[in-house]
Amino acid sequence: MTRAAVLTAVGAPLEVAEIELPGPGPGQVRVRLAAAGVCHSDLSLSDGTLRQPVPAVLGHEGAGTVTAVGAGVDTLAPGDQVVLNWAPSCGDCHFCGLGEPWLCANSGAAAATPYAKLAADGTDLHPGLGTAVFAEETVVPAHAALPLPPGVPLTDAALLGCAVLTGWGAVQHSARVRAGESVAVFGAGGVGLATLQAARIAGAGPIVAVDVSPAKEELARAAGATEFLLASDDTAKRIRELTGGHGADVAIECVGRADTIRTAWSSTRRGGRTTVVGIGGQDQQVTFSALELFYFGRTLSGCVYGNSNPATDLPHIAEHVRTGALDLSGMVTEHITLDGIPAAFQAMREGRGGRALIVF
Repeated sequence: MTRAAVLTAVGAPLEVAEIELPGPGPGQVRVRLAAAGVCHSDLSLSDGTLRQPVPAVLGHEGAGTVTAVGAGVDTLAPGDQVVLNWAPSCGDCHFCGLGEPWLCANSGAAAATPYAKLAADGTDLHPGLGTAVFAEETVVPAHAALPLPPGVPLTDAALLGCAVLTGWGAVQHSARVRAGESVAVFGAGGVGLATLQAARIAGAGPIVAVDVSPAKEELARAAGATEFLLASDDTAKRIRELTGGHGADVAIECVGRADTIRTAWSSTRRGGRTTVVGIGGQDQQVTFSALELFYFGRTLSGCVYGNSNPATDLPHIAEHVRTGALDLSGMVTEHITLDGIPAAFQAMREGRGGRALIVF
């Protein structure tokens, strides 16, 4: 038996319940969670913006310790500390063959298969995004558990599983920020704070953070923002004023709203680059005129999981954690238990706080 936060139906509140978790099957490992981050994508799964079979145990940003391994697993052993990867690549599909593992056609396979049962009545449960870390323990494919590099605290390491890999990758891989370039980051939640830190580490400047909440300014500046703007109708104009009248070289949108994406685009200079990290709904339509697409010569790109390869990116990120350049604990604004997830969801709806971290 183990305790978990269960989504019984799309739109329903999460309920903490006992679940029956089997031992790891062939190619699987069982992990005792140390911590799990509450990500906006979990909220999107719960309200139906993103599809997820239900009932399910949500949570996809976590770290913990392997307690058992299934047949055929020789890369991990009980006692190993790991970061969970919610989008593990198969290595065999068309996209993996192109060297784009973040687009792997089979990365979501685990989420579609029941992995546990409700203790009360034996109802099958699906693992949210294949990882189900809103629980004391979980069972995942072995290739979804990445060895934690030395020198990174296990509890803080949970943030590496989504927010940090996404923000780091958005800067390094998608936007390819160069030293001296100006960067505007829209949204100072967990992913936004990681993006700000990655931009600072890349040597960008100025770095402008934009958010709807004035309470985010202190967090944003601590992460690396040299300027902070409250979102308004003249945000794009103010960013141009802060960047010599031209606009930012790079804008990174971490919200997933049509109006924010449009503003991020308008905030960049001619020839600038806009990267969309935030996940919006199908009803969020963004429009551009044919003339402006020609005239401004800007680039607009999507970004999935930071366009990262976690296996190769984690060691680089861990080195920045060890040197103190990347502050994981500074991104956390609240430590909670499983029972605190509904309040954390509400804080995200209202645009409050950075990252809430469940500590087991």
